[in-house]
Order: sequence, then C-alpha cells, then structure tokens
Amino acid sequence: MVVAISRMSAADYIATPESRPRHTELIDGTVVMNEPTMAHARAQTRLIYHLHAWIVAGEGRGYVTTPTDIVVNDRNVFAPDLWWVGEHRRPSVDQVDLDGLPDLVVEIRSPSTWARDLGVKLPAYEAAGVPEAWFVDTEARSVLVFRRSRSDSPTFDVTAEVGTDAELTSPMLEGFALLVGTIFGR
Repeated sequence: MVVAISRMSAADYIATPESRPRHTELIDGTVVMNEPTMAHARAQTRLIYHLHAWIVAGEGRGYVTTPTDIVVNDRNVFAPDLWWVGEHRRPSVDQVDLDGLPDLVVEIRSPSTWARDLGVKLPAYEAAGVPEAWFVDTEARSVLVFRRSRSDSPTFDVTAEVGTDAELTSPMLEGFALLVGTIFGR
C-alpha cells in the first residue's frame, strides 16, 4: 500500500520518525507501507535465528539484525528484513544508526512488496554498492542471491537461485551454511 505524502528526501524522512506509521520505507521519495505475511515472518525468524547462532558460535562474525532504517541514497530509505555487517563495522551498543550500508541485505517476499523488492530495491542496492543481497521467495521456496565477485565490481556479477535442497552460503560468512528448506519450515 502506498501512503500518499508529498515526495520527500531521505533526510526529511529520517528526521520525522514519530510522524510515520510502522512498517514504512521511503522509496523514490514516497512513503510506502509494507504488510508482511505469516510466511514472511516465519522465514525472517528462521533466518535471524540461524545467522545469530552462527555469529555467537565464533569470534569476529559481525552483527545481524531485523529492519532498521538504512539510507540508500537521497530519495530512498529502506528497511531490509534482515541485514548483516562484518565485525569491523559492528555498531556500538549506543549507536543509533548504521554508518553506511550493510554488507548483506535480505528481503523476504510479501505479496505487497515483491515487485518493489526486485524492481526498485535490488537496482538501488546494486547502484549504492551493497556487496551482497538475498531475496527470499516464500512462494518458490528459494533464495535469489546477488553478489559482487570482487569488492571493486560495479555490479552484482554473480547471481544464483538456491533451491530448497541446496545450502545457502556466502564468501563473507565463512562457515555459514543453511539448507534453504530450513527457512521455509521443512
């Protein structure tokens, strides 16, 4: 659902948290409301659980959290369903916002968001320089992976669809492997 408000900048959006409804993002200057489903919530819970368990099982594995405002550019403030940063960028306990962009963003399919996730957010993440993005498709029961093969790659030049019986891994998450079916309650 799109909430009709005059176009605004990312700075204006960030400056007015008390005037926004819950579950919103700024997409191309327009405040957009997200409506997550139960399938979305289950996938989000399972992913945060497994990523957090991997983080606490070893030293220096970074930080993962659920949606918070991430300024992508001057007209877009997204709230990825999950995001992760490496240990060198771990926010301090009193830090209010992440400095810069996450190293990994995860978006999970909801009927009201999927077209924007792939059509607007994916290209914006790519243009902004996010190293890796996972798009969890709760209908196809797969994960679309987009990553850069090198830190200086200008685009997501590695793409894959990881199916239910395959393991989800990342070069950034050394030792992390999750059978994709686990995300959907296999």
